[in-house]
Amino acid sequence: MPLTMLRSGEAASIRRIGGKDGSKRFLENLGFTVGEEVKVISSNNGNIIVQVKDSRVAVSKGIANKIMV
Repeated sequence: MPLTMLRSGEAASIRRIGGKDGSKRFLENLGFTVGEEVKVISSNNGNIIVQVKDSRVAVSKGIANKIMV
């Protein structure tokens, strides 16, 4: 399921990252790699704030839909 399906406070492991190579590289540089655990901190107005590798990152819902957990 996509990252957008998780509720605030829920955590899951990344299983797959979709999209074009540039998008995948961008997400990988932010710490979104297969096997890494992500936790949703909050979701509002099209943005999702997640914790990944001891950092908090805001991503759009469009990008979050490409991250499968």
